[in-house]
Amino acid sequence: MLTSFADGTMFGERTGTNAPRVLGLHGWGRTHADLRSVLEGCDAISLDLPGFGASPEPDHGWTTEEYAAALDPVIDTMERPIVIVAHSFGGRVAVHVAARRPASVAGLVLCGVPLLHLQGRPSRPKLSFRFARSLNKVGIVSDAKIEQLRNKYGSDDYQNSSGVMRDVFVSAVNESYETVMAKVSCPVELVWGDRDTAAPPDIAVRSEMLLADARLTVVGDVDHFLPLTNPEPLREALDRRRRAARR
Repeated sequence: MLTSFADGTMFGERTGTNAPRVLGLHGWGRTHADLRSVLEGCDAISLDLPGFGASPEPDHGWTTEEYAAALDPVIDTMERPIVIVAHSFGGRVAVHVAARRPASVAGLVLCGVPLLHLQGRPSRPKLSFRFARSLNKVGIVSDAKIEQLRNKYGSDDYQNSSGVMRDVFVSAVNESYETVMAKVSCPVELVWGDRDTAAPPDIAVRSEMLLADARLTVVGDVDHFLPLTNPEPLREALDRRRRAARR
């Protein structure tokens, strides 16, 4: 059943009968429902992050750190320390929560989170777009034309977002989390599909090395949407963190 949180600024689902100790955060363009199988039987809250599902958009293009701060009213109602299980965009938010509230977080379980940029030379925009952008700077090409080109050449997630949420997306894809991960002191479970192209396994390997206490599990023949197609390894990692948190 859909429930409101933080004075109606967020919606989501609460499961279990006791005080919630697990927080679920979904990926970009998704909702709390993606984590339903992972959280089945847990005392948990799984949110629609602002701008997704039933939750209203933020008032401006938030950074992921601002998303993390917005979760404070929800976390403050939970039995702490909590375990956060997060997929993709939600994992970006989760590492900020763990870094800024170490006493409140007993562990993270992250799946398919693009915490680092891909190695090697980043892909450049098409030459025609770069040329148009240079002309825009001197007033020859209009802002409207540049927006048309962004819509043409941008990723599916970029094209499917607009307004404030497009600003959020642009901010998120340009972020990197080396500094934030260095501040994460809790244990972290990294559960990755070996066919994840949105956040390739190399990102998980490098993230494991940067985190103080991390364990990587790579699941064979699974893509970016592991929480939906193969939730069992994610649930096993979550159960390990829950047991450790109760000790």
